Amino acid sequence: MPGARRGLTVSTLALVILFGAGGTGLAAPPPPPNPSDSELNSSKAQANEKAGEVGRLTNQLAQAEQKLSQLQDDVELKQEEANKALVDLQSAQDAATQAENDARAARTEADAASAAIEKARADLKTFAAASFQQGSTVGSLSAYLSADSPKDMLARAQLLDAVGGDRLNALDRLQQAQTEKSNKDAAARKAAEIAQQKQDAARQAKNSADAAQTAAVQAQDAQASQNTQLEKNKSDVEQQLYAAQAKVNGLQGQRQRYQDWLAQKQREDEERARQAALGLSGGGGRPSSGPAPSAPAGRSIEAVIARALSRLGTPYAWGGGNASGPTRGIRDGGVADRYGDYNKIGFDCSGLMIYAFAGVKSLPHYSGYQYTSGRRVPLSQMRRGDMLFWGGAGGIHHVALYLGGGQMVEAPQSGLRVRIAPVRYGGIMPYATRLIG
Repeated sequence: MPGARRGLTVSTLALVILFGAGGTGLAAPPPPPNPSDSELNSSKAQANEKAGEVGRLTNQLAQAEQKLSQLQDDVELKQEEANKALVDLQSAQDAATQAENDARAARTEADAASAAIEKARADLKTFAAASFQQGSTVGSLSAYLSADSPKDMLARAQLLDAVGGDRLNALDRLQQAQTEKSNKDAAARKAAEIAQQKQDAARQAKNSADAAQTAAVQAQDAQASQNTQLEKNKSDVEQQLYAAQAKVNGLQGQRQRYQDWLAQKQREDEERARQAALGLSGGGGRPSSGPAPSAPAGRSIEAVIARALSRLGTPYAWGGGNASGPTRGIRDGGVADRYGDYNKIGFDCSGLMIYAFAGVKSLPHYSGYQYTSGRRVPLSQMRRGDMLFWGGAGGIHHVALYLGGGQMVEAPQSGLRVRIAPVRYGGIMPYATRLIG
């Protein structure tokens, strides 16, 4: 702005000439700071650079947040898979116990049948030995000697033959029963072996589910740490951007004030020159310038919803909740443990559904099984009282109760509480499950 400064000097000199050193005119105010064009351009370049860096970090953080959200879904899925494995293991253990009891009972029956056969054989041997010693196959000789007539003797002989035949028939029946009980014993033992194999497989599945959950939690932790660092970096650069923008604004403000001062000064100079030409410069003044803010169980939809809503604000506790109400959570070896869910009395997502539908149907503590526990209807036909589910190809990881009007009640995740929230359509399953109506 050298030309402007030269103009200012000429104008000032003219004022001195017009008014003189001892004149009565008003003294001109000192000029405000006037930043140079290079200072303005440099500050703008710094602000643009910081803005670009904030933009890049914002994109990175958005991608990281999306990845963290996906990892959170994966953790929830692995938690539900661990729930499923726990339920399956308990079922397999119960089945193995029942099969072992059945096998034990079958062995007892088979042993009893064998003992009965041995006794029958001993009785038959005694009968045969007695008959042989008397020289007859019909038993004791006294049965004949005491007969009153040949006809009586014949009748007794037929009777003794029948007795001997009945003993042989009874032995056959006992042997047939022993065969049946032995077969039953073998089948029961085979069933017990299969049940034990299923129990072992369920235990292995539970271990695999626990390991997968641990890996998912570790991945989530690593991503959360990266997100925290990205957030810090973004915050730091944003502060630098704000400082750079403030500098630009400050310099632009100084430039504007200086230009306003020049315009005002020019008007004053022109007015003084006009007054001087009219001979009014003696004492004439110059014109002023400047700007002038728990429910009971029931079988109706409203009873189910009222029961769920009665638990609003209850803490989330992984593994918590049954038909009677909130229960202490269990350890998961990861996120839930970090939030201390095992020390909290509350619900997880499927536990809240168990409690809400206690008067309608007994539900398993696994959202994947709850998804198939009733009639499935398209989301376009969902209505108040239906269960909504979230998941994907890997399985179900969350469930909530639809309230109508785009709202739902849910036990969301560790660290939060039972709440009413808008229905989230990202990752939602295509069908709702209806247990009533």
